[in-house]
Amino acid sequence: MNDRLPMTPKGFETLQTELKRLKSVDRPENIQDIEEALAHGDLSENAEYHAAMERKSHIDARIRFVDDRIARAQVIDPKSQVGDKILFGATVVLCDTETDGEVTYTLVGDDESDVKNGLLSYSSPVGRALIGKEETDEVTVKIPKGTRVYEVLKVRYE
Repeated sequence: MNDRLPMTPKGFETLQTELKRLKSVDRPENIQDIEEALAHGDLSENAEYHAAMERKSHIDARIRFVDDRIARAQVIDPKSQVGDKILFGATVVLCDTETDGEVTYTLVGDDESDVKNGLLSYSSPVGRALIGKEETDEVTVKIPKGTRVYEVLKVRYE
């Protein structure tokens, strides 16, 4: 199994920024909260202490998760991609053949996906269907609402 996680340089930077914030801001604040809650005394009825410890658990889990993602990252700069085929990092203009509506997506890593902003995970149903296609190809995608057919109008790497 391939354990590398493709992501753009921006996605990698976002993870690094989050990890830095978790370790240098969130964790120290949480430690301070725990210390203050401990000063209140009886831990069995100390809601602040239990809430702070639960938050500590969430922060520690997120640090492990982000650390793992960074360690397994395969950073792919879309600008380094060439050719007419749709690959990771491609910005693709599609035409929905049913509605004639155009939509533009950039294929990114799972952690970067934000469909509302045109960032589509390469491992999503639409992303997987697009990989390897070229301009003028038709792409049929099964989605929860049925089947969609798109025509690839433009492929670019930026």
